[in-house]
Amino acid sequence: MKNTTTSEITKCYHCGEQCDNKSIAIDDKIFCCNGCKVVFEILSENNLCTYYDLENNPGNTNTTPLFKEKFSFLDDHSVAAELLEFSDNGISKVTFYIPSMHCSSCIWLLEKLYRLNPYITNSRVNFVKKEVSVTFRDREISLRKIAELLTSIGYEPQINLSDLEKKHQVHSHKKLYAKLALAGFAFGNSMLFSIPDYIDFSAGLTQNFKTVFSVLNILLSVPVLFYSASDFFISSYKGLRKKILNIDVPIAIGILALMLRSLFEVLSQSGGGYFDSFNGLIFFLLLGRLFQEKTYATMSFERDYKSYFPASVTVIENDIQSVIPVSKINIGDTILLRNQELIPADALLLSDSASIDYSFVTGESEIVEKHKNEMLYAGGRLSGSNIQIKIIKKVSQSYLTKLWNNDIFQKNKKQNLSELSDKVAQYFTIAVLLIASVSGGYWMTIDWKIAINVISSVLIVACPCALALSIPFSFGNALRIFGKNKFYLKNIQTIERIKSINHIVFDKTGTLTWKQKPEITFSQKLSNDEQKWVKTLAQNSVHPLSRYLFDHLDVETSGDIKDFVEISGKGMLARIDDHEVQLGSASWLDHDEILRDNKASNVHVAIDGNYKGYFSIVNSYRPGLRSILKTLGSKYKIALISGDNSREKEIFEKIFEDQGIEGTIKFNQSPYDKQAYVLRLQAAGDRTLMIGDGLNDAGALKQSDLGISISEDINAFSPACDAIIDASQFKKIPMFLKYAETSYNIVIVSFILSFLYNIIGLYFAVSGSLSPLIAAVLMPLSSISVVAFSTISTRLIAKKTGL
Repeated sequence: MKNTTTSEITKCYHCGEQCDNKSIAIDDKIFCCNGCKVVFEILSENNLCTYYDLENNPGNTNTTPLFKEKFSFLDDHSVAAELLEFSDNGISKVTFYIPSMHCSSCIWLLEKLYRLNPYITNSRVNFVKKEVSVTFRDREISLRKIAELLTSIGYEPQINLSDLEKKHQVHSHKKLYAKLALAGFAFGNSMLFSIPDYIDFSAGLTQNFKTVFSVLNILLSVPVLFYSASDFFISSYKGLRKKILNIDVPIAIGILALMLRSLFEVLSQSGGGYFDSFNGLIFFLLLGRLFQEKTYATMSFERDYKSYFPASVTVIENDIQSVIPVSKINIGDTILLRNQELIPADALLLSDSASIDYSFVTGESEIVEKHKNEMLYAGGRLSGSNIQIKIIKKVSQSYLTKLWNNDIFQKNKKQNLSELSDKVAQYFTIAVLLIASVSGGYWMTIDWKIAINVISSVLIVACPCALALSIPFSFGNALRIFGKNKFYLKNIQTIERIKSINHIVFDKTGTLTWKQKPEITFSQKLSNDEQKWVKTLAQNSVHPLSRYLFDHLDVETSGDIKDFVEISGKGMLARIDDHEVQLGSASWLDHDEILRDNKASNVHVAIDGNYKGYFSIVNSYRPGLRSILKTLGSKYKIALISGDNSREKEIFEKIFEDQGIEGTIKFNQSPYDKQAYVLRLQAAGDRTLMIGDGLNDAGALKQSDLGISISEDINAFSPACDAIIDASQFKKIPMFLKYAETSYNIVIVSFILSFLYNIIGLYFAVSGSLSPLIAAVLMPLSSISVVAFSTISTRLIAKKTGL
């Protein structure tokens, strides 16, 4: 490449800053500094220049030199241990806060770090929180080198070692609280100082006092404009710089028009301005933004595990097992984990060995073998026989739910209301500017004073503030109500997708059946030792039938278990006390099953290759199952797919017939068959909701348009689901679906109210019959009315629905 120097003032190809002095040129590309040039060369050498195609001048200015020892503290193992979320078998994971992240090009580049260094296996961006999570091979590249790589391309990580346990979002909330407090203070006082403008005190109040009040209003409002309202202007500037008209642009125009008009009236002594309306507008906009961040954190699902992660674990104390929620785990607790259960917090392995799958954490599907007293990290999934672990670190406030939101579990993205509101805002802004220009030009030919009033009124009254507040207040309130009823949604897109569902697919075992102690009999007779072996094998599985057997057998377990294997949809086997023990379906055990009891599920037993008989487990169906199916069947297509054999098919056919449901019932379905069935429904144009326990139907939950996992005293949920419902709330599923649809409709009605307000307001503003004062009063009132409508409506509907 040819390097030249030029004095031409132009924009930097990388960051877009003005090159005021001497700039650096490579071929036809101009750079403001050597830092930007170096970043371009790095990207060019690694064929990553698509970065520049996504945005105009997307880069960050990289003028700060990277001191050789700046990140040397990361070589300290104790420091690295505090920063690393995971480190095992040569794979580590760290999350850095990147303050300079600002656009789609940043996301694109930061998720291509593996192209810059082959020892980085994966990187994922959380744009809302300005974080990047990097998974890397720690034997080939150090934590320090990763920090230096990020800095070299203009994304220096911000690392505050004294504040490792705090989240950056907390600081952003504190800043938002400060802005809200300032706006609220100014709003209250400016209303007091504006009383003379609304009530005639001419007999007792001189003009000098009115002027003093007006000046005080200005002094109160200027900090609100430059501090409290700054986010709207910054967002608008960034959007315009990228040639995007986001929803903050018309809001910023309305804010600025209201402030300028108020200043004009005070300075020209033609009035007292509308500072009370100005400060009130900012206050309610910020209140809505705070509510948005506090309720669903925009697109992120990193909510507090105490409220939003309904998993349970088995604690062992004095040889007594008890089930407790994840939120009750304490450091030092001994936890029993079964096959496919998640490790809830960092722990030490107490058992001799364990096979751990860390694919949820690292994306690597390789099984890691661990031995006694070795470290196990939160988020790993046990693959094999049960183990005991000792908790050594508190459960992370959001780490488990963060795993749930991993990109590999995301479904096909559809346009949502949030994106729709931004698209509407783009056309809305253009329309408002055109209307203000045309109407102002028309009145300018008649009376310039009226023209100023018309332009001001149009820009003030035509503000999509109510549109901006409809979604966070409606959906945010809905998420809270769902949470209180133990129905936990992944994000607001889940509410939106419920609206389009037309086909519900149920799994049977663990979904339509429940854990009430069933009637269990054995077809033959097992010796005491054989019962011990069966109970020991059953203890290692989280499948409902295995848990029924474990609770049923009144014998001790054997501690010697080897070569445990569980095959989804078939059964499990292991060597126990040097005997091969097998539990599962008749076909898997190569036994011809005779269906005698059509109300029971059979679990067959073989020991050392000899068939021993079967346990007959009479299922108990969840209370209110018939009424639930009838309610859902009146609106949705219904299907039942089960891995069990068809002994219960007649029962469900009778239930479907009695409830007037023309549905599909399929038994003997493998996990693959379930997923394929959902795929066929989608190919036929149906929008599917899959409801299962997440054990043998994880593929179907992932394939479906919406997946709901039933949680019942286990820690083995499917991360592919979009919602988790506590099993005790199963009977409320029709209510939840109805309420989600109603919440969606409330947002639509809020949008309509907002548009009606703007159409009516614009009509009077353009005609010259609406003064800026009335427009300024209407502007926050429209937001308040929509917020009140959204909040009150969602609460009333929830109460009416029974939530």
